[in-house]
Amino acid sequence: MKYMVFALMFVAGLQASAQETTEKNETKKEGLVFTQMEIVRENIPYGTDDTFVFEFKNTAKTPAIIQGVQTSCGCTTAAKPEEPVKPGKKSEISVKYDTKRVGAFTKTITITSNVSEPIILTIRGTVLPEATTTPAPTNN
Repeated sequence: MKYMVFALMFVAGLQASAQETTEKNETKKEGLVFTQMEIVRENIPYGTDDTFVFEFKNTAKTPAIIQGVQTSCGCTTAAKPEEPVKPGKKSEISVKYDTKRVGAFTKTITITSNVSEPIILTIRGTVLPEATTTPAPTNN
């Protein structure tokens, strides 16, 4: 009998937990929904103008105003939409990394808006060393 009561309480607890998770997921869908949260690029040529584009959709019932786009360091710049993004419409955040810095990098971009909690995006990759040219051999 004790085991049956315990099993019933356990199953009831699982159902309550599942209901809570579903409700959290439903509320999470409203706001800015990005198609990807991280972009990875390997072997970026030195000194190129490489742009990382994060697309998103406003799933809120009100126009989304991107209030801030903060990068984790000065080697990264980001551009945001200047106009409000209407409900159901898509837009993008463009991010550029200084490709004159050789080696692996991981940078974050924090997005703040009026329709969702702050969102953290990530760019990751590797910049190749500057290509060097070797002098042509001379014939003597």
